Amino acid sequence: MSENQVHIALPLKYRPKTFDDVVGQEHVTRTLRNAIASGRIANAYLFVGSRGIGKTTLSRIFAKAINCPTPNGVEPCGTCESCRQIAEGRSIDVVELDGASHNKVEDVRPIIEGVQFKPAASKYKIFIVDECHMLTPAAWNALLKTLEEPPPYVRFIFATTEGDKLLATIISRCQRFDLRRIQTHQIAARLRYICEQEGIDATEDALLAIARGAEGGMRDALSSLDQLIAFTGDKITEEDALGVFGLVSRKSLEDLAGAILTGDAAAILRAVESFDSAGKDMRRLAGELMQHFRNLLVCQTLGGNAAGIEATPDQVKVLQEQAKLCPASRLFRVTDQLAEMQDKLRYVLSVRTLIEMTLLRAARVATVASIEEVLKAVREMAAEVGGAAPAVPPASAGQRPATPKMATPATPTQAAPATPKMATSATPTQAAPAQKSQTQPKPELSADERQKILDDDKLNNLLKVLPGAKITDLR
Repeated sequence: MSENQVHIALPLKYRPKTFDDVVGQEHVTRTLRNAIASGRIANAYLFVGSRGIGKTTLSRIFAKAINCPTPNGVEPCGTCESCRQIAEGRSIDVVELDGASHNKVEDVRPIIEGVQFKPAASKYKIFIVDECHMLTPAAWNALLKTLEEPPPYVRFIFATTEGDKLLATIISRCQRFDLRRIQTHQIAARLRYICEQEGIDATEDALLAIARGAEGGMRDALSSLDQLIAFTGDKITEEDALGVFGLVSRKSLEDLAGAILTGDAAAILRAVESFDSAGKDMRRLAGELMQHFRNLLVCQTLGGNAAGIEATPDQVKVLQEQAKLCPASRLFRVTDQLAEMQDKLRYVLSVRTLIEMTLLRAARVATVASIEEVLKAVREMAAEVGGAAPAVPPASAGQRPATPKMATPATPTQAAPATPKMATSATPTQAAPAQKSQTQPKPELSADERQKILDDDKLNNLLKVLPGAKITDLR
């Protein structure tokens, strides 16, 4: 780079200039385009969303579009004097106010006075207030009347990261748009385009790592890419991205999840030790594990369908394979363990110890059968043998199950007191079946039937998940 060239940061150099350039906010850009095309432009707009997802960018594009004298349909041309002045922040008809540093009544008074004058060279006079949740209630109340009934040539655009802090009277006077966090694959695709424009050789895994670290914010992703280019030069690998931002590789995260699902305690301890020694962000690891098990539950619930999962095709394939290792009831209990760990991480001093103990406990939860699973296996086994299981209380370990009394024929001395006197009036045809069912015992199982039950796979699998259990009798 020569001395006369000035480096422009990537978030500024590649800031979207038209609605088509905006990534991941199609529900907003479509509404704004239709409003411009039909001429139904509201008095005030409110953009709400997290950092770096396009609130201020959309405000400027919308301001350029409604003031551009030579638009390309509903898109600003970007070449006229009005578009250039708005993009450079020097238009006298588009005023930008930082709500964080200008939040008092005297700071908004110039807006109240300025709406009385028509725009100098544009169709609309536009006021853009960024971080508007920082305005005091007194400042909002001072703007209230102007906001409700502005002159026909005035438009307001508000942007904030905390829409719940705004007064209800303000929100009711604006058209509100909630911007979404940008999906990981969309951020990676945008980073790939920028790398091609800048002549940077970046691997796909490196771009995915940067997109993961951005947590849905395009500006954060571009800032991270700019930092990596300064660190590594024209070639970026996944190891570079993971080393700079303290992230865990996708493969390592999937291996750790697999060790939890299979109950491999040694692999869990080795993985946590390697992450901690490499200086990885352990709190971030806990959050990504939580997201991974959430994707497992979604994949299992939808029968392997990738809908609702923000992942690449390779990641979806791994999720489909791991979803078969554990039933949903155990996955829910593992997720509960991870959620409890995330809550404790805010206060604990030894982060590594907490993560190790939680993951070992989660591995045990993932491999131990629950009461519901045991009862289901017993019912299925009883149904296949040829009848429902007898409704008798379970015997304690090592104790022979109790035999129902009705299985043994009663002696005459035992039966006499229990027989009601009114039974003598019954006819012989009515009494015979009842007497027969009470006096005849159940037939004993043959040797072949007993061996068939002992060889049943479900019975043997049930004994494996119940340490110490053994067969004492078959009836």
